[in-house]
Amino acid sequence: MPEEKTISKEEQKNPRRQGRRSSRRDARIKPEFDQKIVSLRRVTRVMAGGRRFNFSVALVAGNRKGQVGVGQGKAGDTPLAIEKAFRDAKKNMITVNATKNMSIPHEVEAKYAASRVVIRPAYGKGILAGSSVRTVLELAGLKEVGAKLLSRSKNHANNAYAAVKALKQLESAKLKPYHK
Repeated sequence: MPEEKTISKEEQKNPRRQGRRSSRRDARIKPEFDQKIVSLRRVTRVMAGGRRFNFSVALVAGNRKGQVGVGQGKAGDTPLAIEKAFRDAKKNMITVNATKNMSIPHEVEAKYAASRVVIRPAYGKGILAGSSVRTVLELAGLKEVGAKLLSRSKNHANNAYAAVKALKQLESAKLKPYHK
């Protein structure tokens, strides 16, 4: 005697979906790291036959739980450049020494190329930062910090690198407690 197959309510409503896989939205898993493009440039070289285009991408990757990195990638098309930049960002990932309330224990300053940045705790204010420094702080998962770009550099990639360099200088929260 053949075994009877049980049919779910959804299959009873829509018999054509029987035997199909679940929708793609359910199957897609959330990536470990979020990423945000800081700068995307089309670079041109002039050759004998005409112009050749390449793409340069700088992006910030982080898990919003204390890990963040900046990477650069260059390729003939944008998706490939983004993939290379993401791999570079994962390779250059740092862990931020944050306090329990996801702030920083003390003020830090860093310089990368012509970019200078100061990052300081700002309790009860949220993230007070601009440009690519804000992106770095958000993807690191920091909540109550303020940052100031002291240079006049508008190079978003270098500003992001300066922010990561500053966060790398942070000592552990237990060594230097910050008092209000």
